Amino acid sequence: MIRNPILPGFNPDPSIVRVNEDYYLATSTFEWYPGVQIHHSRDLRHWRLMHRPLNRAALLDMRGNPDSGGIWAPCLSHADGRFWLIYTDVKRRDGNFKDTPNYLTTCETIDGEWSDPVAINASGFDPSLFHDDDGRKWFVNMLWDGRHGRNRFAGIVLQEYDPRQRRLVGPVSNIFPGTALGYTEAPHLYRRGDWYYLVTAEGGTGYTHAMTVARARDIRGPYKPDPAGYLLTTKDHRDSPLQRCGHGDLVETASGEHFLVHLCSRPIGGSRRSPLGRETALQRFEWSADGWPRLLGGPGPGLPALNVDSPDLPEHPWPEPPQRRDFDGPDLPMEFQWLRTPEPERFINLEARPGWLRLVGRGSMGNTFEQALVARRQEHLACSVETRLDVQPLGFQHSAGLVSYYNGHKFHYLLVSVDDEGRRYLDVMSCPADTGNAVIYPLREGQLDPSATDERFVLPDAGPVWLGADIDGRDLVFRYSTDGERWTSLPLTLDQSLISDEAGAGEGASFTGAFLGMACQDLSGGGAHADFDSFSYRPR
Repeated sequence: MIRNPILPGFNPDPSIVRVNEDYYLATSTFEWYPGVQIHHSRDLRHWRLMHRPLNRAALLDMRGNPDSGGIWAPCLSHADGRFWLIYTDVKRRDGNFKDTPNYLTTCETIDGEWSDPVAINASGFDPSLFHDDDGRKWFVNMLWDGRHGRNRFAGIVLQEYDPRQRRLVGPVSNIFPGTALGYTEAPHLYRRGDWYYLVTAEGGTGYTHAMTVARARDIRGPYKPDPAGYLLTTKDHRDSPLQRCGHGDLVETASGEHFLVHLCSRPIGGSRRSPLGRETALQRFEWSADGWPRLLGGPGPGLPALNVDSPDLPEHPWPEPPQRRDFDGPDLPMEFQWLRTPEPERFINLEARPGWLRLVGRGSMGNTFEQALVARRQEHLACSVETRLDVQPLGFQHSAGLVSYYNGHKFHYLLVSVDDEGRRYLDVMSCPADTGNAVIYPLREGQLDPSATDERFVLPDAGPVWLGADIDGRDLVFRYSTDGERWTSLPLTLDQSLISDEAGAGEGASFTGAFLGMACQDLSGGGAHADFDSFSYRPR
């Protein structure tokens, strides 16, 4: 059986393509760099992170992009002996208007150097490229209308793409206005027999999300929706273990089995908050006698299955990545990312102190241009992380530590800094969901006393300190050690459910997921650093 989700942790908006025996799945990365995660599988059950293609300034520069801006809904396809990747780099996402430039890049190999991008359009987001049987190529995206009194999700538009001219040509057609559920987005086109099928997402990416299918004889429409309703949704089933299901893509195996991938989330029990963000799941479907896709294996029509029968493919597991990373190589381990900038060499250094990751302090937590934060996804609702940190703060504006991070307004941060007398100490800084104001919890041995502003956990004057965090659902407890063996848990339980899409401004306000990692700030601008010897992540 295949256990959902197949890509746990923040991996939304899946786009899948089969090339011979290989399956490649691209997901959104938003403000995290490099852009677009591509996973690889040969049996649809076991997946490995293979590449992030948007890895240089020519392809992606997100400095200044807002939280939950950046890379939305990539579309990965294969035709004419090469891979084609369409993506949006969202530069503004609040207010009436959105800045959504869409680009195309190609490569002959999935993990090679992708071409400099072709600017396609900017009329909306969730772009997709369809390669028709006659060799023509068609570009679709949702149309954004920011005018007063208009439906901002103004339908799905289609235009032909000419690869020789490297631009869109011919008329623009609005081929599908959507259904009454609204928020019509995430278009993908397919051809089956004499029909063109259009799969979209509707209902917004929260708890009313859904997948809608429509079809037409002509690629320009008109497209008529499936009279049976949504292909997939949990909007009326709050007891489903997979929630917010929608935004997906279809794939067929070489033997003719049919699957779809879709985003979902797993709220913490008793809440509607999902710290792991929107994840990717997989479902079986079949084509009905009257030519519509129908979900298989779920507890009811259109409902997702938690466990799915594996396809008729040879089992192909991949080696498990190590739980502990020691930063011994010339590159960051694959699971780590940073924020926005194509110039990580300004704050990431793996050579200055061999075997250590040196972070050069940059902007404050949440800086949208440059901050020295390196982190990996939280993939389990219960897990533990640890790091060994060596830092000698040069002043109160210089700090470093271990962070649970969602964005600049949702984080929990265990940091080492220095007081006016030069003593190193521990503090916890927490920003509780979109308030914009971080709470600093002064600590002293055995108790938490917010009124004792001068009390701290005082550390030895020099030498490494071990920092850890234990997460169990909605509870996060930080701990520390001065020898790596005897640990002291801090007298404070933080709410990890705040590190989620739904916390704060609520559904539809932010779109990523919890990251766990290492950070360093030097707000004096002097470029003081901190060294991290290792980072471990263990499911519990």
